[in-house]
Amino acid sequence: MKPAGFQGATWGALFVLAASVLWGTTGTAATFAPDVSPLAIGAVAMGFGGLLQAAIAARPMLAFGSSLRRRWRTVALGSLAVAMYPLAFYSSMHLAGVAVGTVVSIGSAPLASAVVERVVDKRRFTRRWVVGALLGVSGAVLLCLAEAGHPDQAAGAEWSTPAGIVLGLLAGLTYALYSWAAHRLINTGVPSRAVMGAVFGIGGLLLMPVLAATGAPFLASWQNFAVGAYMAIVPMFAGYVLFGWGLARVRASTATTLSLAETVVAAVLAVLVVGERLPALAWAGAALIAGSLFVLTLPARRRRQMSAIAPDVPLRQSREDTSEATAGSAPGASASSSGGSGV
Repeated sequence: MKPAGFQGATWGALFVLAASVLWGTTGTAATFAPDVSPLAIGAVAMGFGGLLQAAIAARPMLAFGSSLRRRWRTVALGSLAVAMYPLAFYSSMHLAGVAVGTVVSIGSAPLASAVVERVVDKRRFTRRWVVGALLGVSGAVLLCLAEAGHPDQAAGAEWSTPAGIVLGLLAGLTYALYSWAAHRLINTGVPSRAVMGAVFGIGGLLLMPVLAATGAPFLASWQNFAVGAYMAIVPMFAGYVLFGWGLARVRASTATTLSLAETVVAAVLAVLVVGERLPALAWAGAALIAGSLFVLTLPARRRRQMSAIAPDVPLRQSREDTSEATAGSAPGASASSSGGSGV
């Protein structure tokens, strides 16, 4: 069960940052299974990760089934985006490189999220979010430019890099869509465990045919199998547990901006583990992203400042805990169903 002190936008930001650290390991992990296709990597990671989300959320999903069914369009949109995201994301990294693919996918998500929230929810952004987003996106652009101009870039990548960038933009859009859908569902009073279990569980089911068609290499060696298991359990399952907690406390646009931390983690691991070398421009981009995270997570000093950051906090954020309490008292539910391993 989440401690009572783990409430508020600051904790939500920290949960999203922790998830981003786990996600930042995926590109490096995938390099340990070079004979596995990016479609298979994406399908096993998000597919099994989503099914695990649904498994631990079975009771709250049943308890709040009627609420989820009433909002089936939002659930369907989020689930479809969940299924599309890993296929676009890992294909982007495969074609454009780990750094460029990660930067474009995650760096474009805040802008896509801004468009979604402005068009659908008519929500205006705070000055804090604008400053943080500008810093973060600028840093992501510098990282991308640094990688594109790297002297070690493979020959013949003229077509693959643009294709990878396009797929990265698609990944950013789908990431923004499922973040918005999950946040919207949580904001109606459905607990985050039930929301994440439903959206990611259905998305995982949609990925099973892709895994069946492409996943044979995972059984070819223990190393490939270990990579697949790690991807599904650690960054995808545990990462999205943390992400669900974060979405219950901050709006989707803030969460997608905070997840820019994934690009920095991916770059650092590429240097320390894979052996890549990053130019000074890339480190400057990482510094800008770090600055954006500082701006977005810095708590307000005085209560009267809450009016300036209130849009970053769900209007009905306290309903999650109330709803989980209701789920625990529903027939067939128990207090143990809200254990620490669930969203």
